[in-house]
Amino acid sequence: MEQTHTSHNGSTATAGAQRRVLVVEDDPTIVDAIAARLRAEGFLVQTAQDGPAAVDTAEAWQPDLLILDIMLPGFDGLEVCRRVQAQRPVPVLMLTARDDETDMLVGLGVGADDYMTKPFSMRELAARVHVLLRRVERAALAAATPRSGILRLGELEIDHAQRRVRVRSEDVHLTPTEFDLLVCLANTPRAVLSREQLLAEVWDWADASGTRTVDSHIKALRRKIGAERIRTVHGVGYALETPTP
Repeated sequence: MEQTHTSHNGSTATAGAQRRVLVVEDDPTIVDAIAARLRAEGFLVQTAQDGPAAVDTAEAWQPDLLILDIMLPGFDGLEVCRRVQAQRPVPVLMLTARDDETDMLVGLGVGADDYMTKPFSMRELAARVHVLLRRVERAALAAATPRSGILRLGELEIDHAQRRVRVRSEDVHLTPTEFDLLVCLANTPRAVLSREQLLAEVWDWADASGTRTVDSHIKALRRKIGAERIRTVHGVGYALETPTP
């Protein structure tokens, strides 16, 4: 008989539909707590406690999502992220013990989709995992039923069907989150979107405590498409600048 699991939020998933999450963390207390919470949510969970083991497990087990601490024995989480993403694209939630914006930006730059700073609540971590996986599902659906046409805003070109971005005809590599953030801004060019609006649209996250996540992703996006293309409205949010007609 096919086994079913009831998640914390009451939804039921069959074992065949269970998503795989690889948790990479060298602190046994933290890794056990994360694994227990995610299993209670209905996920299949594997763990690793150093960089080499994380890469080997990811290659053999093919997880749907990676929760990855930056500070690891062997080699760090940034190198793990690089190597895993070179194998196959997978959403990554990065964990850091330091509230250091440089760490966050470097993590986003090597392919992480989101980050959390320790200490964090298990409830919020579980919510972020669900959000990242929903985004992957939406991206797959969009690829199967692509929007026609390519959006061109001056030298910026957004191809919805292929989820590709070009600046001055040169391809720009964006993470899935960065692409969704850019599309959200591009849907209403020159209009100012608040951090809370962007959190709701891109992350499905309504808690204003996550606005630092928006700021860090905006900075990473600016580095890739050009800082002048995203305008900051202090105390409000951001707008995508476009050429004046």
